[in-house]
Amino acid sequence: MNKLLELKAVSKNFGGLRAVNHVDMYVPEGGLYGLIGPNGAGKTTIFNLITGIYEPTEGEIIFNGENIAGYQPHVIARKGIARTFQNIRLFKELTVLENILISRQTFKKYNLFTAMLRLPKFYRDEKKMKDEAMEILALLGLADKANYKAGALPYGEQRLTEIARALALKPKLILLDEPAAGMNPAETENLMKLIKRIRDEFETTVLLIEHDMKVVMGVCEYIYVLDYGSLISEGTPEVVSKDPKVIEAYLGEQVNA
Repeated sequence: MNKLLELKAVSKNFGGLRAVNHVDMYVPEGGLYGLIGPNGAGKTTIFNLITGIYEPTEGEIIFNGENIAGYQPHVIARKGIARTFQNIRLFKELTVLENILISRQTFKKYNLFTAMLRLPKFYRDEKKMKDEAMEILALLGLADKANYKAGALPYGEQRLTEIARALALKPKLILLDEPAAGMNPAETENLMKLIKRIRDEFETTVLLIEHDMKVVMGVCEYIYVLDYGSLISEGTPEVVSKDPKVIEAYLGEQVNA
């Protein structure tokens, strides 16, 4: 498989603190990969580096053959990387549908003149964007909530709305930052099925941060493990789950091999 995303010796310093330390990893096109580790291991920092919120202190971030390290977030989004956040960031006073349409504006074909005069092209493009947004909401089971204010939804459905908004960017790569956080067991089970459908039906690549090991082991094909900013293990879920270094990092005690 082609390497869609590759991190080469990526480091990030904050003052005297090295949050990410010479990380090498890659995600192949069409992959469903996981990034795990204890709290403070540097996982979200890596997502922030990939999406341009931070610039690496060292190293390269290669996406689709191009070094995107240091690019602005909106440039990276247009190149095909979308994400969700650990803390939900919806426009809570807007409807669910309006939240999705904000992302779809990237693909509008009409110009300001067409919009001001309300020419036929304006209505055609607006209808197409709305239809595509509704298709995404239907996939996530939110079509009947399209006209609800996003802030009025239960927590689990707000999480799904944020995923829908990321998918509306038609990403080549979607980064999911703890999507199961705050979900009940039934919602988590549905999320696991949904993540696989997102990869297959949207033909996109998924990189997932998650603390719920049931989710990680149940959906990921390959897993990278961080601790104190450094990679300590990688491999299939079966390999990683038996690695003494991983067990020690999570349990805080030495485990004999």
